[in-house]
Amino acid sequence: MAAYSAGLWSLLRCHWTLNSFCFRPARPTTWIQQPCEADHQAKRQSNQRPMWSGVAEQILSPVAPLGPTQIYSRLLFSLAIPALILSGVLCICLSLFLWGIRLWLQQRKNQLIPPGKDGKRPRVVAFFHPYCNAGGGGERVLWCALRALQNKYKDASYIIYTGDTDATAENILQGAYRRFNIRLNQPVKFVFLKKRYLVEASLYPYFTLLGQSLGSLALGWEALVKCVPDVYIDSMGYAFTLPLFKYLGGCRVGCYVHYPTVSTDMLSVVKNQSARFNNAAIIAKNPLLSKLKLVYYYLFALVYGLVGSCADVVMVNSSWTLGHIAFLWRCGVYPNVVYPPCDVQAFLDIPLCKEKSITEHTIVSVSQFRPEKDHRLQIRAFAKLLEKTTGQQPLPKLILIGGCRNQEDDQRVNELKKLCQELGVEKRVEFKVNIPFEELKTHLGNATIGLHTMWNEHFGIGIVECMAAGTIILAHNSGGPKLDIVVPYEGHVTGFLSDNEEDYAETMAHIFALSPAKRLEIRQNARQSVKRFADQEFEETFLLSVEQLFK
Repeated sequence: MAAYSAGLWSLLRCHWTLNSFCFRPARPTTWIQQPCEADHQAKRQSNQRPMWSGVAEQILSPVAPLGPTQIYSRLLFSLAIPALILSGVLCICLSLFLWGIRLWLQQRKNQLIPPGKDGKRPRVVAFFHPYCNAGGGGERVLWCALRALQNKYKDASYIIYTGDTDATAENILQGAYRRFNIRLNQPVKFVFLKKRYLVEASLYPYFTLLGQSLGSLALGWEALVKCVPDVYIDSMGYAFTLPLFKYLGGCRVGCYVHYPTVSTDMLSVVKNQSARFNNAAIIAKNPLLSKLKLVYYYLFALVYGLVGSCADVVMVNSSWTLGHIAFLWRCGVYPNVVYPPCDVQAFLDIPLCKEKSITEHTIVSVSQFRPEKDHRLQIRAFAKLLEKTTGQQPLPKLILIGGCRNQEDDQRVNELKKLCQELGVEKRVEFKVNIPFEELKTHLGNATIGLHTMWNEHFGIGIVECMAAGTIILAHNSGGPKLDIVVPYEGHVTGFLSDNEEDYAETMAHIFALSPAKRLEIRQNARQSVKRFADQEFEETFLLSVEQLFK
């Protein structure tokens, strides 16, 4: 070892000597430079340094320092492979977890629904309709669809997921007959859900769409755990439950869409900073808040399209809804337009006289007391009409007919009554809440005008009922009424359309000013045009659309 060190030391000494000899600059021969004190000082310092220090510095000198970009890129590259491995492990664990849940649900399904006498387990068809005891057009779709399926698939077992825990099964069925004149031929089982409050709009003062959608996931999970069906049909518009029942429940999934949860029209309202029931004035007036809400709507629309694309069968209730769902969902199956069932025949039975001796003209509105129905516009337009007809006799009367689903709707009715008092028209406005079907027919049979004010109404069963009963309809110039219902019949007028308070008042005054013969002509045309919305037409198109779910 000592010999090896001595040899290395000799090699370094020789290397230094050669370098100093070979590369030392030649001194000029004409004169001799006298050494100064600085030269002596430098020479002494050089003699004190180890002779191998120059070579060692060259050998051991560090690499040039890296820039921030190079450091970050090397750090990300070093973390990429572990991140990919971790992501793969998490995906595998999540897949195994979801697969375990699906197997557990299938076992629970076999336990809850045992085989019949023939050894075969009956096919279970479930409707998800948390508000099945309400009296709106969506509930009429539910009962007519259920009746049609029972008549065709008699061996199946039918259930309804509902959150109407304050009513019994018998009360719900009696309400369906009292309001819609519908009786089922076979028994139906009700699965009562306790978490319906999670889909109440009042629970989410902010980010209402997101809150209700996530709440529907929890409500759907409760329904799935209580009963796992073979065929699942969402008849109320809770699209976020579709992947839950399809991938975890292993069900064939269908849906009937009354109204898209988010639409391109809603996006345009926020983009144009217009104040409406779903866009508060404080947001509409603030450009920054409007942009943030627009981003929120776009992100929600993206997720809404993903969950909607899980459906095996998609049905929509109008041409307006078709356009929005086809654009947002972009699913493999193209939506089928299935017009909602309207009890046209029951209203066509009302005799249509040439002209009755009218002591007073009545204006009837038929719609649920929900904010989007815009009953406030009806009352304000009616107040303007009374201003235009001051001194004329008899003065018209406004009758608001509709259903209340909950305490929030009841509170809304009270607010509308206060508005009537503020405008001084409370003596000419009546409210009829959750009335029987026969009473509804009576009011429509005596009315001159049927009033509708909802912007972008998806369809409008109440509009069809008014036209079939012989009233002259005045609807909003948008959505389903404009595209599908209040359209010319063989080139003749079937009703009128308006879009603002002043226009509504002027059109109502114009209808009252028409001759009895002209009003009779419009009524007859309207009655002929709405026959295409009868129950029989709905049942045929509905059964044809859902046939794929039963193969």
